[in-house]
Amino acid sequence: MNQSQITQRIKEIKQELLSLGDLRPGSLSKQKRSSKKEYLQLSYTHQGKGHTEYVPVHRKEIVEEQIANHRRLRELTKEWVELGLALCKMKAQSQTKTETK
Repeated sequence: MNQSQITQRIKEIKQELLSLGDLRPGSLSKQKRSSKKEYLQLSYTHQGKGHTEYVPVHRKEIVEEQIANHRRLRELTKEWVELGLALCKMKAQSQTKTETK
């Protein structure tokens, strides 16, 4: 990728970040009580502490979407950082070439 392609992709990432909905870290799992009733549990770590929450069945799809949005946020920010590093290196190399002329 060249500088303009990287810059364009970073702009696209920023736009996609703006379009993400509600975010929620973690994973959703089915649990069983001693009475053999199943329920949903959200487990996540935030600020170094583990958390669990009961999730009503009727909210399952909403919570799954929030988890997917959070996962996408992490993917996009990782890509943004990688592209930013590559762009900084390219700019530094082009400045070095200009300075040596």
